[in-house]
Amino acid sequence: MSLCCGIVGLPNVGKSTLFNALTNARVPAENFPFCTVDPNHGVVAVPDPRLDRVAALARPDKVTPATLEFVDIAGLVKGASKGEGLGNQFLSHIQDVDAVAHLVRCFPDPNVVHVHGAIDPKSDVEVVETELLLRDLETVGRRLEKQRHALRVADKGVSREEVEALTKVERALAAGTPVRLLELSDDERALLLPTPLLSAKPVLLLANVSDEQLNRADDPALVTVAELAAARQIPWVAISARTEAELFDLSEEERAAFVAELRLGESGLVRFIRCAYQLLDLISFFTMVGTEVRAWTIRRGTTAVKAAGKIHTDFEKGFIRAEVMAFADLDRLGAEAAVREKGLLRVEGRDYVIQDGDVVRFRFNV
Repeated sequence: MSLCCGIVGLPNVGKSTLFNALTNARVPAENFPFCTVDPNHGVVAVPDPRLDRVAALARPDKVTPATLEFVDIAGLVKGASKGEGLGNQFLSHIQDVDAVAHLVRCFPDPNVVHVHGAIDPKSDVEVVETELLLRDLETVGRRLEKQRHALRVADKGVSREEVEALTKVERALAAGTPVRLLELSDDERALLLPTPLLSAKPVLLLANVSDEQLNRADDPALVTVAELAAARQIPWVAISARTEAELFDLSEEERAAFVAELRLGESGLVRFIRCAYQLLDLISFFTMVGTEVRAWTIRRGTTAVKAAGKIHTDFEKGFIRAEVMAFADLDRLGAEAAVREKGLLRVEGRDYVIQDGDVVRFRFNV
């Protein structure tokens, strides 16, 4: 099952515009609340200069990048946890994603109404966070009531440890602490798995800014977002969703020139995609098979045999060994043969943990 990142926020903060930029799709992005009702899904290539380098060395007929799925979710309003606006749909769609990119409006534009009447990143962030916490409180409360009743009637399918873990979470939520910031043991996390909690998901903040704000580190709205991210121990990225969407109408040369003019080094979109990839604790490994060079997406900590299964179930079933080069060695020496000659190509077994940037050739027999 592929992992996905949901784009959330208040209405009219630029979620659909950002999604258009991500996927080059043309979903509606109109100036009124609840333009997005059903979530839009898009699969995006993950920019990786290492893949470009491997491809330049191997000169394949086909180059396939790693991908990440993004979901554009309907705008949330205050009271969503009690069904206001499209709250129930919004919150159920968040439940289905693996990570949350919280888009916060920082750009001034009199032609785009703000749902609360004024630009206020701190208030906007707190509205969304509060609704997630309230929904989690409701979810935990229902589960606790059910499990406590089961304990009273001596139901053998219920553990006292689960009730204790749920109680710990309930107290934290009531105090305004999201589940992701709680210190929980592996056993407690396992006990909480049957209870889907929105505030347990990893989060990054996206500051949607104007072009003028991009190079102003002292911009009050950006300073506020940076402080909010630091307080919540989460990453943040500044991005101009409108500009990123417009870049797709330019040629590659024009796009590069425009990004250079803004003195960004690379587009905010690229930084956002990479940040989302890291947020999900994903890494890439590369294969050179036949006429194709490909980047594969796996969770950090994945073993060689499971990584082989990512390519094909036969690779996992008949796994013999993995021949592994570090990207840094291939990049420095310029050819697989040179890596072999230097004795830097390693033979690894099924329990080897794949490292980010490994170039792998799997040997199998079925």
